[in-house]
Amino acid sequence: MVLEVLEALPTGVRERVLVWLPSDLPHGPAPLCDRLAHEGVHHQHVDLPVLRRRYLSGPGLAATGRRALTIRSRLSQVDPSTVLLATSAVLPMAPILGSHANRRVVLHLQEIWEGAQGRALGVMARSVDHTVAISEAARASLPERLASRAVVVPNSTPDPGGWTPVTREGGPLVFLMASRWMPWKGHEVLLQAWDAAGSPGKLLILGGPPPMGTAADVRAMVSAAARPDTIEVVGEVPDPDPYLRRADVMIVPSVRPEPFGLVTIEAFARGRPVIGSANGGLLETIADGAGWLVRPGDPRALAYRLSTLSRADVATAGIRARGRYESHYSRPAFADGLRAALGFSARDE
Repeated sequence: MVLEVLEALPTGVRERVLVWLPSDLPHGPAPLCDRLAHEGVHHQHVDLPVLRRRYLSGPGLAATGRRALTIRSRLSQVDPSTVLLATSAVLPMAPILGSHANRRVVLHLQEIWEGAQGRALGVMARSVDHTVAISEAARASLPERLASRAVVVPNSTPDPGGWTPVTREGGPLVFLMASRWMPWKGHEVLLQAWDAAGSPGKLLILGGPPPMGTAADVRAMVSAAARPDTIEVVGEVPDPDPYLRRADVMIVPSVRPEPFGLVTIEAFARGRPVIGSANGGLLETIADGAGWLVRPGDPRALAYRLSTLSRADVATAGIRARGRYESHYSRPAFADGLRAALGFSARDE
């Protein structure tokens, strides 16, 4: 989404952008810094005060606070007029950023705030001037003083081009799940439903364990399935496009509310409908006949949907999914919404 935001900015603004990337994580197989370098975007790796689970202790929070203070000197060197916080995880910077009278602080809200963590984020966000939320579900989780000034701009994804509809004739359907292997993403629910539905086709599973935090043992779950021969664990891939095109249906079985569910619109862009949990942002994205919603955490409800879909159903829903992508989640739609939310106009080009 950082790349999508940069693409949406007016050209004259984009040329003056500096992106700060956190330096506390190892590079993955397709690091963002490589993409930024390829696009000619100025960027630096900085010891940012990022709220991560491993830092949520006394010493960890103290270290995060010290990182926030060191940012002050770097800011004085750059002196930005606007700072866009790409995630709530970097909100420890907000109080320092907001101490400058001529600086605008914008939060790009990618999360749903909950419980004590949400209240703590709300305190940090008092210096935020404006919030752009990726869904109504995310906006509604904010404290009222922030929610009342927040604008919803749904995420986008590039148009892959050359998409082909799901065929109405053919063999068993191919289903795809693509996500980090975290317990709340619903792999266990999906595999229980897959067994209960009688392994109704081919199931592809993309992704891998998160770089930190609790991971779901997906390979062990698959090995314990009734028909593991019908399931292909692909793992992490640099580009999911070939698998999205190979699949007929995307599945997003999250047991906790998804703030948005980016894989849904990646599927929509390729004319693939989505079966998703009826919670969070998925309630907004999966609409207009572009897929089907099921009760979160309910293997029986998901099994029923898996076992009753026909190719004709999927083909019809796939056409509607592509139409929903074009009208709601394309790059032009996102660019128009983001520019308006940030106060840019045609004269900024």
